[in-house]
Order: sequence, then structure tokens, then C-alpha cells
Amino acid sequence: METTIRPIRAEDAETCGQILYQAHRAVAALHNFPSEQPSAEFSTGLVKNKLCDANVYSALAEQSGRIVGSIFLNMFPQTPVAAIGPLSVLPAAEGGLGRALMTAAMQEAGRRGHRQIRLVQSPGHLRSLVLYAKMGFDVQEPLVLMQGTLPRPDPAIPGRCRPATIDDIEICNRLCVTTHGFAREYELRDAIEQGPAMVVERSGRITGYCSGIGFRGYAVAESGDDLKALICRSKMLPGPGFFVPARNSALFRWLLEAGLKATWPAMLMSHGLYQQPRGAFLNSIAF
Repeated sequence: METTIRPIRAEDAETCGQILYQAHRAVAALHNFPSEQPSAEFSTGLVKNKLCDANVYSALAEQSGRIVGSIFLNMFPQTPVAAIGPLSVLPAAEGGLGRALMTAAMQEAGRRGHRQIRLVQSPGHLRSLVLYAKMGFDVQEPLVLMQGTLPRPDPAIPGRCRPATIDDIEICNRLCVTTHGFAREYELRDAIEQGPAMVVERSGRITGYCSGIGFRGYAVAESGDDLKALICRSKMLPGPGFFVPARNSALFRWLLEAGLKATWPAMLMSHGLYQQPRGAFLNSIAF
């Protein structure tokens, strides 16, 4: 069956949202994981928000005039990395749609000058893992989604946390460049304006920061203790939880001992240049 890839229009949002919800629910139910798309209304709202974002490229797949899947390429001004997600295909649709949608998103990334592409993949979904591997993506970091009540501040953990300000951006950018090889200033500025961004200071200098502890937040720091300080001094945990690199055994174990639960395994995958992180970090759902 011939497949057509085209941009998503406003009138397509409801259908794309329904497919997004159905696709993620089917995979989550198969592996007994909580779905990252809790309802069709949530999924439709997500699609609508992305259609309003000038930094998001969106495309859908049609067969015989019927929408059967969609994909989004998320870009962050002045950051060289673009992130794919979510990708969804109607569970009953024919094969090859995921590859067609991925090809469209990767070609768009190339047209816009992005040579680094990343995504967060669910290891339970082997079909997507195979697809991404065939498309040239490499597994870089095993992740675990943590849920529960955040630990209370512990005087034994060094560092003083406070809300991040515009004046902190230059130092935070340097920390991020050291950790990942690039800055994520666009996301940080937005988090400062919205409120969840924090920094941690030790001996009078900033040693870590986060754009928020949550599904869409990320953090970079010099040490695991800096991450612990940011986590336990966050006021709330929005959304379904936050990602922790499973290889950071000390942090992972500390969270488990504090009563948080590991609910969903995931993997950071990359296409193009990738610098192994230096220091401590937390992933967002984007990368």
C-alpha cells in the first residue's frame, strides 16, 4: 500500500492524538509498563502544543487517505542536537511506516543543519529498537524512570540550592558544555521563566543545575552529590517521574533506598556526533 508523508495540519490533531495514545498504550500493556500517554486527551493536547511550536517539525503518514502514524522532530535554538519524539504508528497498520516517518524527520534535521539527533527508546519495544538501529542510531545510556515522593533535604549532602536566575546562565552553559559538549540555554531560559530551574552551590560557586526535576527536565553537575541536592530540594515531581542513568549506581541506589520506584526502563540513543558525558547528569524525555 502506498504511503504518503506530509506535514500535520491543525485538523489532523485529534486523529494523530488518538493514534499516539493507542500506540503507546498497546506497547505499555504488552510489557506491563505505565504508558507515557495517560489518556487520549493528553495525547491530543501534546500534538496541538507541538503544532503551535515553531521549533517542532511534525509529519504524518497516510495510506489511501487514512492517517496511520506521526512523528515530531524537536529543535532547540543554539543547541546542535535535535530530538525525535514521539513517533507513533497505528498498531494495526502495515509495516514500513516507522521507517518512512523516521526518514522524513532525519532528512528535515539535515536540511536544518542538525547533525546530532537523539531519542529516548523503550527497551521493551523491540521493534522500535531494531528500527532505530537500522536507521543508524547507537545505544548510549540505559535510563530508568523513577516515581514516588522525592527525598527530604539531607544536611549530610553538601551544597546550597536556590532558584536559577538569568545571571547564572553563563556558568550553567559552561557546566553543560563540559558535561555534554554543548549548551542547552534555550531550555534553561524557559525553565528560569517558568520557575523550576535551580542551581546548587558549593564553596561559593555553582557546581550543578537543573531545568527542573521531572519528565521534561534535565540536569548537569560536577558530582552525584550535586544531583542529590537538586533532587531532594525540588518542591514537587511533575508528570510521570524523572529519568536516572542506570549506570550511576550510587544515585540509583540512593533513590531506591529513599523509597522511589523504578517503573519504566528506557535508553538514550544517538545518531551522529556523541560525547560521552563527563560528570553527573539527568536526562529529559527529549535527550
